[in-house]
Amino acid sequence: MSRSRRGSKRQREAAALREARGLLARSAHTRRRRPPSGAAPGEFVVPEDAPGPSLSAMCYAHDALEEHSVEDAHELRTLIQRSDRVTWIDIVGFGDGRALEQIGDALGIHQLAMADVVNIPQRPKAELYDDRLLVVTQMARMTESGAIDIEQVTLVLGPNWVASFQEHAGDVFDPVRARIRSPQTRIRDERADFLMYALIDAVIDGYFPVVEAIANTIDELEEVVISKPNHVSLARIHAMRRRVLNLHRVQWRQRDAIHSLLRDEAMPFSERVKPYLRDTHDHAFQTLDAIESFREMLVGLIELQLSSASHRLNEVMKTLTIVATIFIPLTFLAGVYGMNFDYMPELRWRWGYAAVWLSFVVTAVAFLLWFRRRGWIGNRDDTR
Repeated sequence: MSRSRRGSKRQREAAALREARGLLARSAHTRRRRPPSGAAPGEFVVPEDAPGPSLSAMCYAHDALEEHSVEDAHELRTLIQRSDRVTWIDIVGFGDGRALEQIGDALGIHQLAMADVVNIPQRPKAELYDDRLLVVTQMARMTESGAIDIEQVTLVLGPNWVASFQEHAGDVFDPVRARIRSPQTRIRDERADFLMYALIDAVIDGYFPVVEAIANTIDELEEVVISKPNHVSLARIHAMRRRVLNLHRVQWRQRDAIHSLLRDEAMPFSERVKPYLRDTHDHAFQTLDAIESFREMLVGLIELQLSSASHRLNEVMKTLTIVATIFIPLTFLAGVYGMNFDYMPELRWRWGYAAVWLSFVVTAVAFLLWFRRRGWIGNRDDTR
C-alpha cells in the first residue's frame, strides 16, 4: 500500500472517530440547568452569556394576517386581548431573567410553569395551570454534521393565543408558518386550540426525517460490519445506540403527554380538534415503533461486530496452528539430523542433504493436502 493511500485511510478513520465522539458527546442544548438546592418554588436559572429573548407575533383570522416583532413585553397584553384573532407569540432566547418574568406576567403564565420553560430540560408533559395549558416537547433535528440535536420547545395555550418558548433560533415550525400565511388553509378558520395542535404535530412530524436518517446510517453500519468491521465501526454503533436510546426515552414521554391531552376532559381542546390530536398520537406511535426497532438492530450489530471479531481471531489462530503443525515434524527431522553423533549412516551419504530437504518438502506438502482434504484450508465449505 502506498504512503498516500495509507494517509487517506488514516484520515478516514480519524474522521469517523471524530464523528463517533461527536455523537457520543452530550449536546450543549440538553445540559441541565436547575436552581440551587433549597431555592424557592418557581425560581429559574438563565443561561450565562445567552442573548435576551426576542419576540415575534403572528395575528391572524380568516381574512387578516399581521406579522410583527414585539419590542416590549407589555405589548403582549394588547395582542392577547384581541378576541377576534388568534395570536401566535414566538419567544427565542433565555438570556434575560427579568424580561422572561415580564413575559410570564403579561401572558398570565404561572410562575411554576415559567420555571419549567427556562430550567431545561424538562420531561415532555402536559399540565394545566388555571386556564393556561403548558405542554413541554422535545424537538429533534439533524445537524449539518450528521448529529441529532434535541432541544426543548415549550408551548403555552391561552384563551385565544399560543406562546412558544425555545432557547435557540431555528425550529420545525416553518410549515405551520407557511400554512398561516396562506389564506386557503384551514388553520386560518380555527381557534387557538387548533394552532396548538398544529405546533405539537410539527414537533412530532419532525422526528420522521431523523428516523429516516438513522435508518440510512444503520444500513451503512451494517455493510461496514459485514465487510470489514473495526474499532471505528464499533464506536459509531455505540454512539448511534446512545442517541437512539435518548430518542426512545423522549418520544415515549411525548406519546404519553399527547395521550394525556386526549384522556383528560379538562384539557381545553374542542371535539373538532381531538381527532387531529389522535392522528398526532398515532404519528408518535409510528416513530416510537421505528426507534424501538432501531434499538434492536443496533444491539444485533454489536453482537455481529463481536462475533466477526471472534471469527477473525479464530481464523488467525487456525492459520497459526496449521503453520505450527506443519513445522512440528520438520523440526523433529532437523533435530534428529542435527545431533552430534559419529555413527549416523546418513551423515556421510553423498545425497543425504538433498534427501533431508526432499523429506521436508514431502512432509509439508502432505500436511497441506491433508488439511485441504479435511476442509481446514482452501475454499471448501464442507468439513469432515
